[in-house]
Amino acid sequence: MARRNRSRNLATASLSFSLTFGLLAVVLSGLTSAQHSTGQNRSGKRPAAPSSQRPKPTPTPTSDRLKALGAPPPVPVLKRKSEEEIKPGDVISVNTSEVMLPVTVRDRNGRLVSDLTRKDFRVYEDNSEQPLSDLALRQVPVDVVLMVDASSSVAANLNDFRWAAESFAAKLDSQDRISLIKFDDRVQLLQDWTRSRFQLQRALNRIEAGMFTRFNDALYLAAHEQFGPAQSRRAIIILSDGIDSGRGTTSNERALQALLEAQVTVYVISNTEIARAAKRAELDSLSNGSESAVRFNQLRIDDLREGLRVLDESEKRLGQLAVSTGGRLYTPHSFDALGDAYREVADELRMQYAIYYTPVNKIRDGSFRRVRVETTNRAYQTSTRSGYFAPLH
Repeated sequence: MARRNRSRNLATASLSFSLTFGLLAVVLSGLTSAQHSTGQNRSGKRPAAPSSQRPKPTPTPTSDRLKALGAPPPVPVLKRKSEEEIKPGDVISVNTSEVMLPVTVRDRNGRLVSDLTRKDFRVYEDNSEQPLSDLALRQVPVDVVLMVDASSSVAANLNDFRWAAESFAAKLDSQDRISLIKFDDRVQLLQDWTRSRFQLQRALNRIEAGMFTRFNDALYLAAHEQFGPAQSRRAIIILSDGIDSGRGTTSNERALQALLEAQVTVYVISNTEIARAAKRAELDSLSNGSESAVRFNQLRIDDLREGLRVLDESEKRLGQLAVSTGGRLYTPHSFDALGDAYREVADELRMQYAIYYTPVNKIRDGSFRRVRVETTNRAYQTSTRSGYFAPLH
């Protein structure tokens, strides 16, 4: 019985082995077929599409048919935009050689005249009268740089300047721009161009007192750095005694040339008269003492006299600077009167004429051309800059 069971188990195991081996052979055969098919696909050989699905080639046109089509259309050209971005203060001019002159007119009593027309003006360049067009008078915004001398001569009265500057800004037109520069032993831009009175007020609060005065450097840098090539009315209003400490690199003549090149009108509000009154009072007090007291204070007396001489020379140069650029010199008797001086400048800028003309002299040689503006009413006095530098190209 046991032998019979053992034989049956062997037969069953043999049958299981045969079935397993057969199944494994079928799987291996399927894998081999798949690999062969994959190899054919990787070799780039794809089954050919049925001939009925192939697109028919388009026949090439003959020369006669090409002639019948006519000439090919022209290549399209992109048109430039008719409207260009206009920066604040720019004036779009048809003639790039056009000259703009800011002109102030006053009557015999010094009052501003603002009701003149083109026919009331005569413009001369190098003594030759220039033709004026109907568009000679235009309304143009003004760019104003407020400059303050923060050296020891003005440091004690900076609050008066802040108040006067804020009052001045309040009288400007909404399209006018303003910037702020302070200078002492260095020149610092505290506020770049803005129409925001709030930004100007914040910048005014950042003014700190210094020691020395780089007056000429400040004017030169303002002319070159703040004013671009745009043709706009430009003005600098500077509070200073104009006495340069000699620590800079710019001469008075070079500063004036830079201002003329930039076509800037300079208004000087000078504290020379305030300083002069203080020095004279001290000099009179020391000079009226006893003989021994005068000898004791002789060094200080000589210093005060030299200071008065320097103030006189500085005020003379400031006057020449203002006249050459078409501006004006103000010499208030106290810092309390700064507000009145700044208000006068604001009124002048608001009632100023902008006269445009195309020079008869077309030569672009970079030479300096002297200009003069007159009115038909000889009782009126005009002021504008002394001239301009002709373009080179």
